[in-house]
Amino acid sequence: MQQILFALVIGGLFGAALDRIGATNPGYIIKMLNLTDLHLMKTILAGIGIASILLFGGLIFGLVDVGHMSVKNAYVGVFLGGLMLGVGFAVAGYCPGTGLTAAATGRTDAVVFVLGGLMGAAAYMGSYAAVKSTGVLEHIFGGNTTLGTVTGSSYPALMPGLSGEILGLIMGLAMVAIAFVLPQRLTGGRAIEPAE
Repeated sequence: MQQILFALVIGGLFGAALDRIGATNPGYIIKMLNLTDLHLMKTILAGIGIASILLFGGLIFGLVDVGHMSVKNAYVGVFLGGLMLGVGFAVAGYCPGTGLTAAATGRTDAVVFVLGGLMGAAAYMGSYAAVKSTGVLEHIFGGNTTLGTVTGSSYPALMPGLSGEILGLIMGLAMVAIAFVLPQRLTGGRAIEPAE
């Protein structure tokens, strides 16, 4: 029960942060995707970079137990699903997290988006056997593989000579640096006003 309550608190705080930065407004997401306002992109890069620095720094200093790290399998279906998600993201102005949070704020378009996502998930479940028979769910790059070797983990590495912790720190620092140097706009076109 305590884990469920903790998950609800963390989820509520994350949702509040998404709403605060404007990620529950599809207009801001569309502006990010058409490069007329990069506020959200800068925020996302900074957030991922800081999390990466904390995770891999914590691993280096023994503050994070490597047993809590979970590396997901790589397969062609992940890339195809990512492309489909990207198209849906651009069309709807929501990703699953921002859509759920926007629905919680009372946006009816987000409720429709969430219902559509649930119907898509049900369709995938119903067609799973057919999808699996195509081979797109077969592991590639060794399945759940890291880029560099992470000390204490059993995951194979694509580049075994590199420290996964150092590589993670470098990537995190690079994302934070990009977030700081990225301009507010990349295009000179007229900014699209966000939907209300």
